Amino acid sequence: MPAQTVRGMLTLDELKAKVTSGEVDTVVTVFSDLYGRLMGKRIAGDYFLDHAAGNGMHACDYLFTVDMEMEPVPGYKYANWELGYGDFHCVPDLATLRMATWLDKSAFVICDSYDEKTGNLTPVAPRSILRKQVEAAAAMGYCALGSSELEYYIFAESYGSSRDKHYAGLKPFGAYLEDYHILQGGREEPLNAAVRKHLSASGVPVEFSKGEWGPGQHELNIRYTDVLAMADRHTIYKQCFKDVADQLGLAVTFMAKFDQKLAGSSCHIHMSLWDEAQTNNLFAGDNPIGPDAHLPHASPEFGWFLGGWMAHAAELMPFLAPTVNSYKRYQAGSWAPTGLAWSYDNRTAGFRVIGHGQSLRIETRIPGADTNPYLAYAALLAAGLDGIRNQIAPPPIFKGDVYAASNLPQVPRTLRDAIANLERSDFARRAFGEEVIDHYLHFFKTEQSLFDNAVTDWERARYFEQI
Repeated sequence: MPAQTVRGMLTLDELKAKVTSGEVDTVVTVFSDLYGRLMGKRIAGDYFLDHAAGNGMHACDYLFTVDMEMEPVPGYKYANWELGYGDFHCVPDLATLRMATWLDKSAFVICDSYDEKTGNLTPVAPRSILRKQVEAAAAMGYCALGSSELEYYIFAESYGSSRDKHYAGLKPFGAYLEDYHILQGGREEPLNAAVRKHLSASGVPVEFSKGEWGPGQHELNIRYTDVLAMADRHTIYKQCFKDVADQLGLAVTFMAKFDQKLAGSSCHIHMSLWDEAQTNNLFAGDNPIGPDAHLPHASPEFGWFLGGWMAHAAELMPFLAPTVNSYKRYQAGSWAPTGLAWSYDNRTAGFRVIGHGQSLRIETRIPGADTNPYLAYAALLAAGLDGIRNQIAPPPIFKGDVYAASNLPQVPRTLRDAIANLERSDFARRAFGEEVIDHYLHFFKTEQSLFDNAVTDWERARYFEQI
């Protein structure tokens, strides 16, 4: 779907006209940090046009080394106190220029990050990592298309009141499980309808929203596109949701597992390979994917791409499930996968194949809503391309309940286990480079260490009196 056909996208001339008319006075100029959060600056519209559109802006390189609380973390080679925490160069990707209708008189643009000294893309920046894999696919004659299915919980609380309550005892917006539930979904329309409207008017085309399998849990789906643009849409989607919730005095969370008693929130990722013109789905073909007559036919590339996903899933898990909390989703009967199996239209499988012909695609149900989409799409694309290069065949199609199977390889159940797999992975170092893997190993290990040192509410409730 070319950008110029999407409502809300802007050319530079269109932005200039809107700035001149007073319709836009601010351009929110952003990039993703390691967590997938948007960082950046709000730039006056006329200054953006006169300077930033062509020359970019600068930001401190510590932003690729901070923890969730923005504290600089020692031990990174990329940026540290000894190197003085200098600047990197943020160059707006004008193909991402769009309106941001949920903000007052604002446009929005996403930047690529460049090293100030070499002029090369910053290797550890999430968008750079995905760009590298997109370029690798293009060199093989492929364009990867994908989509993110994000789930979230809505609370009848503001972010301020949630902080005051230390995120405990919060009131969900819904009172019961609301999967596909139109009555409860109608009650949540003040937020969901507003976000659907704003995303659709801001270059993020929406398909639908629906109730999910938890009280106050919902899903809003956006149109598929090439994976770089989809990662951009994914980050804008989350930013829009949080901003609009804030404006309405509500709170929304994209935690993978907000409550151990409730369903987790996923980010099911769909992907397929197309020709460079995006006219033919190269997963479609003549080979039956399984023994049953009703199953679709596919190309060899489909099988090898799937084989790559399955072969490398365990060693790339931190790129799909980046936090300690991510791994709380993987429970039997939870709609989150536990076994590394593939099946056709089977929601117990970690890899669910769906569609026929031009719609044939692979869905991985492993990532949670907390995933950084640039890293997730990069990992999935790298694994799939390696499958094609090495003609990695997937195991036989699985039929039945994956949760009940006892002989399948399992999804890693802790971040610590996932880190160990990544650290041992020769493939990851070949695909992403030593610098990137070492940087992110330090990032993930820091996250694990911070959790290991924390005293939790669970510990206080269990031990305070009775130990």
